[in-house]
Amino acid sequence: MDQDLQDFTDYLSRVAGKSPNTVRSYRADLAGFLHLMHLHGIDDPSQIDLATIRSWLAHEASTHARSTMARKTAALRSFFGWLSRHGRIQTDPTLALSSPKQSEHLPRILTHDQARTLMDTVDQDPVEPREDKKVQAALQVRDAAMLELLYATGMRVAELCGLDLDDVNRHSRTAKVLGKGSKERVLPYGLPADRALGRWLREGRPVLAGSTAKAARKAGQALFLGQLGGRVGQRQVRKVVHQAAGQAGVPDIAPHALRHSAATHMLDGGADLREVQEMLGHSSLRTTQRYTHVSIEQLRARYRQAFPRA
Repeated sequence: MDQDLQDFTDYLSRVAGKSPNTVRSYRADLAGFLHLMHLHGIDDPSQIDLATIRSWLAHEASTHARSTMARKTAALRSFFGWLSRHGRIQTDPTLALSSPKQSEHLPRILTHDQARTLMDTVDQDPVEPREDKKVQAALQVRDAAMLELLYATGMRVAELCGLDLDDVNRHSRTAKVLGKGSKERVLPYGLPADRALGRWLREGRPVLAGSTAKAARKAGQALFLGQLGGRVGQRQVRKVVHQAAGQAGVPDIAPHALRHSAATHMLDGGADLREVQEMLGHSSLRTTQRYTHVSIEQLRARYRQAFPRA
């Protein structure tokens, strides 16, 4: 079954156009399942039935969240469906397998005032850098540009890290990102983000890229750089957001909360749901509709606070 798994993984990345994160997650889920099947003496996927699959999922559900179980179920359904379509098994055992119902929790967001406080804090001018503090000042300018762009566009962390210099058009104030499923979209951003981005390109990036040819090659065309000159990583961006939230005195958030906040604040300002869907790169409008629930909850809170007979 190792060859089946490898062929399926190749299909996901080369044909189905799944994101690298999805491919890694599906492969890990399936590898764990198939390894257990091998331990039980099953080395042919045609020998696996629905009862066996449900038994494994029930065992996994005791230690994993619903969202994780939904992904594992999707991986199994996709894998066995692919095996069936390619004639590697006669019957797909997952046809009657349903995905676990996920809880409808509202995404965590910042209020308008909290978002303003956060951005005002990160946009503060760094102290006049001494020669030995130039890298630190450059990182501060970079962090401000990254947070402004995340909030202004609602882009994902992976999309931010993947930006190249020519993906940003400062004349039209737009950024071209490569989203899930290798789908491109163009996102507008406003003046505050443009000012922070311009400062990063003028004052910050040249410092981190270095003055040597070797450093320049390491930086390449990446828009945002790490301290050593290479492309910034997702873990570093998450660390920056957490630290910035602490410094600003707002609730501790992850970068995805800035994406949630951007969507909710756009809807609060009168943006059309379809426009927000396109900006976020959601394939389903139902995913975007979560943010209308957030706006309604905020309205209820303001109503209870302000209306005398609430």
